[in-house]
Amino acid sequence: MNCRPHGSKPTLALWMLVALADLAIVATAAGPITMLLLIAGLVVTAAGVYAARSLGNRAPTTAESSIRRRA
Repeated sequence: MNCRPHGSKPTLALWMLVALADLAIVATAAGPITMLLLIAGLVVTAAGVYAARSLGNRAPTTAESSIRRRA
């Protein structure tokens, strides 16, 4: 009998390749325009998340902190 343990890394790599091939088959079946719209939607979503995170991290500025004090 085979002594190879179940769930080894080569098996995982093989399933990842199968998943990638499945993705390529679905992309081919969906058509190029559908895939372009999907990719454009992902880019717009990523840009929105990036903009929301960058605007949310800004510290509030006051008038006193923006004016340089003289020594």
